[in-house]
Amino acid sequence: MSNLKTLFENFLVVKESSIHGRGIFTTTNIPADSVICKIEGEVIDETECVRREEEENNVYIFWNGDNYIDAADTALIKHLNHYCTPNCYVDDYDDSTLVLYAERDIMAGEELTIDYDYEEIYEYCNCEICSERKAV
Repeated sequence: MSNLKTLFENFLVVKESSIHGRGIFTTTNIPADSVICKIEGEVIDETECVRREEEENNVYIFWNGDNYIDAADTALIKHLNHYCTPNCYVDDYDDSTLVLYAERDIMAGEELTIDYDYEEIYEYCNCEICSERKAV
């Protein structure tokens, strides 16, 4: 991980979100395509992932195509909220790490969001896109 430059981790704060609960906000401008931070956590298998989701209601598990990464014990990433038109995206880095990137230029004070990209999330989402879908 030492060659991955994460210049923006020190500019991220957790505070109340208008989207849901608490969210991650930046205190500085972040240019598009920038590496914002690493997403690390406990690497678990599919069986343990399903158990934690069902028994513990754990919704902080990421999939990198090979492994499940449980970020529930992180101070920051567990506050990354869903939004249908997100300003960030997640990509693979290695077997136990993902990376959060800026999808577009992000302004200081803005909440960082990703599209969780699973069908059930859209039932609970209250963004403009989902609200219009529900109204039809």
